[in-house]
Amino acid sequence: MTKVIKRTKLAAALMGAMAVAGTSVAAAQQVDVAKLQKEEQQILNAQEQSQKKIDSLYEQSQDLLIEYRSVVAEYENLKVYNDHVARLVADQQSNIDSLQRQIDTIEETKQGVVPLMYEMIDALEEFVQLDIPIHKEKRLERVERLRDIMGNANVSTSEQFRQIIEAYQAEMDYGQMLNAYQGNLNVDGEEVAVDFFHMGRVVFAAQSLDLKNAWLYNKDSNEWTKLEDEFVNPLTTAIRMSRKQTAYDLVKLPVFAAESAE
Repeated sequence: MTKVIKRTKLAAALMGAMAVAGTSVAAAQQVDVAKLQKEEQQILNAQEQSQKKIDSLYEQSQDLLIEYRSVVAEYENLKVYNDHVARLVADQQSNIDSLQRQIDTIEETKQGVVPLMYEMIDALEEFVQLDIPIHKEKRLERVERLRDIMGNANVSTSEQFRQIIEAYQAEMDYGQMLNAYQGNLNVDGEEVAVDFFHMGRVVFAAQSLDLKNAWLYNKDSNEWTKLEDEFVNPLTTAIRMSRKQTAYDLVKLPVFAAESAE
């Protein structure tokens, strides 16, 4: 009986130990599950954070890609523009070099032009002296002005040359125009107010303002010859024609013809 009781107590003790052990195992398993759940949650949180970083990095990479493409496009445009500017600069440099070569030859050109201009002025004065005396004083004054500007440092060489050419053009015009102007004519030592008239360089005449007397210039003798009365009225008409006071028409005027050689 005693043995049975002891066995029963032993069994009970074993059952109690197993129960305690089972309880401990269960508690340990609960702790492990909670720990696993916590670690899993941490992993999920870490994955979420990693995904956010990945998403952020992706967005940044897309922005950088767009910026890169924009920079590449701008670079291509700038390259085309720079090539264009380079061609313009090369062309401008070519023009500058050409202008510099011209500037370098200016002094040589001036050395040849300046003596020529003095010769042209001398020739112009000689021509006026030998020509019929149409506006003679005025023309000689023009020659003197040309000499003055040749000694004026403020007048450029090109401007000096231009004015000389203008003077030559004015001399050419005297030989082409029909013109009349007032002045004084010395007749037998007396100054007479007259209308001078010239038809080019073919006819140079004068008529008193009272329309009663007329004279014709003789280039060969460098003298004024009184005209016959038959030429007074035609000369009056010619003077009015030159001043556009009457319509152009045919008039009979005297002309000194060259003498035939014997």
